Amino acid sequence: MDDIKDSKKSVLAEISEKLARFTKDEIAEKQAQIEQNLLEFANFMEAQLALLYIERSSEIPTGNIIKKSLDFKKGIVLPAFFDARHAINLLRIHNFDTDLVKGDQGRLEPDPETCKKVTLDQIDIAVIPGLAFDEKGGRLGFGEGYYNRLIAKLPETTRKISIAFEEQVADHVQMESRKYNLDIIITDKRIIYKI
Repeated sequence: MDDIKDSKKSVLAEISEKLARFTKDEIAEKQAQIEQNLLEFANFMEAQLALLYIERSSEIPTGNIIKKSLDFKKGIVLPAFFDARHAINLLRIHNFDTDLVKGDQGRLEPDPETCKKVTLDQIDIAVIPGLAFDEKGGRLGFGEGYYNRLIAKLPETTRKISIAFEEQVADHVQMESRKYNLDIIITDKRIIYKI
């Protein structure tokens, strides 16, 4: 178990070091390319209902992606987190500016008072956050397990993808189980299909 933790720390340290070398302008350019690559990706374009997320400080910003998707009349679902049960509720939003409130964890989430709950089998494509990835669909998150449990419950027909800087793709991501794998990773340079 300690070997897995050490491996994860090593991968995350290497990625942090690579990303720290970029200027704010370079990061903004990379983010814009990732947004474009996702919004032009056929599976995303064709999806009726897409699960996205509101980023943490170290994740790719998703606000523009959510707003543009809503402008395209795509159905958007966002997670609402519940620490007490260590669970996620999936809620559909219609307006980025009015449907979000500060959640239990201090970040923006869909307002459970005004947003309708969505079941997992309704989601066509799920964009899953992460800190590090590999070409086999491996993913390292923040270690809380919210998204691992979600990935394992999503139907086989739901595409599980992530967006990332090319520098977040490592040679190998040590995982406890490959049942938490992604299908596709979209970076600023390419689209990676799980091998």
